Amino acid sequence: MADQSKHLRVLCIGAHPDDCEIGFGGTAAKLAAAGDCVKFLSLTNGEAGHAVRGGSELPAARAEEAREAGRRLGIAGSEALANRDGELQPTLAVRWEIVRQIRRWRADIVITHRPCDYHPDHRYTSQAVQDSAYLVMVPRVCPETPPLRENPIFLYLEDGFRKPAPFSPDAVVDVDSVWDQKVAALDAHGSQVYEWLPWVDGRAGEVPEDEDVRREWLGREWSRDVAPVVREALERRYGRESARAVVHAEAFELCEYGRRVSREELEEMLPR
Repeated sequence: MADQSKHLRVLCIGAHPDDCEIGFGGTAAKLAAAGDCVKFLSLTNGEAGHAVRGGSELPAARAEEAREAGRRLGIAGSEALANRDGELQPTLAVRWEIVRQIRRWRADIVITHRPCDYHPDHRYTSQAVQDSAYLVMVPRVCPETPPLRENPIFLYLEDGFRKPAPFSPDAVVDVDSVWDQKVAALDAHGSQVYEWLPWVDGRAGEVPEDEDVRREWLGREWSRDVAPVVREALERRYGRESARAVVHAEAFELCEYGRRVSREELEEMLPR
């Protein structure tokens, strides 16, 4: 059974500076409010995420957006590494940096993408994190950072990809109470949610100019239907009647690497 008196140390590792907010922002806000220590780490600098802006200006802007998003969520920190956006590879150098980051944070839980994903940076982030999962405990690997004495729990963020295997939730969190806070964190990533992503979707002209109106628009745009398997997980955790009322949820799948826990133990660790 989880020790409820112990504050968790959680590290969410995304490929790009907005990935953690998208999949984990609501749960992160709840954890932070409960006194848990949460950090977001982006493995790339996000320099490819725009149709017009580029050079050294965009990575600097995206790093500041990520820091502001973290402040709005109340988490302990947000960091973006210098690896080039769109060029990430699961190299030894990337693996060792992840090992160091997990050790320095003394993570109890590490969260990342699943290995099947549309974006190569997402896939290789997942691969590199999985490759580090055991090695964080091996003393002769990256000996300049002390090894962990207990392996973290590794979790995957939810996605909608079905091959080679669909997402299977082991834990779910109702984030309705912090939805506005999550939208505020996404709003901090203005270069993405108001410029780049609408441009990619061919909908740049639909973004409102007024700040208040665009925040409302953003909340509607990022409100997703709860997937049936996630709705089932909500019913398991909250009961059928309460689950029916949930509009926004974040779900997580246990990785087979790292420390293994039951669904019940995991749900004890995550906020309600």
